[in-house]
Amino acid sequence: MSRSPADATLALAGVFQAAALVKQVACEGRVDEGDFETCIRSIFEVDPETTESVYGGRYHVARGLRLVIDQFGEGDKRNNLDVTRYVIAILYLERKLSKRRDLLQTLAEGIERIREQAAHFSLTHENIIAALADLYVNTISTLTPRIVVQGEQGYLSSPANAARVRALLLAGIRSAVLWRQSGGSRWQLVFQRRKLSQTARQLMAV
Repeated sequence: MSRSPADATLALAGVFQAAALVKQVACEGRVDEGDFETCIRSIFEVDPETTESVYGGRYHVARGLRLVIDQFGEGDKRNNLDVTRYVIAILYLERKLSKRRDLLQTLAEGIERIREQAAHFSLTHENIIAALADLYVNTISTLTPRIVVQGEQGYLSSPANAARVRALLLAGIRSAVLWRQSGGSRWQLVFQRRKLSQTARQLMAV
């Protein structure tokens, strides 16, 4: 796997895209199906040839790249406060997860088991999303602090939406793993903000 700035930025875009969809489900009770499928597909790409192949092409994380540009460039960040909060929480939990071999093993086994199920359904079938949500509950949710998702209670109380949120948070964790493997670090988020935004712009332009 490459550790270029482009790879790290793509992975960070994956985290932002998952976080943005969490907010969309929580606040609107719906999700962009194309972006959602990209996030779910990334969970099963455990041995990719390239960072871009995790997402099926950079254009599939265009939403995340735009958010990276807004967050680390000169854009208006006020509309993305919840998204940024989720991103920070996801990156923090991934660092804690990386030290838990037991949970990593459970995740790997669970993802492989669900991959076999997915052969009989579409990736975004409710059975697959429910299985991914259960895997999240039994692994990532045992770490602290747990991610608290804010939104409309009417939407969040729906079992289907709750499953979507958890599956998306698992996808966010997957991209956070990729971010770290690509050389991403918390220092870049503080000291290389402009470079992240510029790299995201370059990726959008290709």
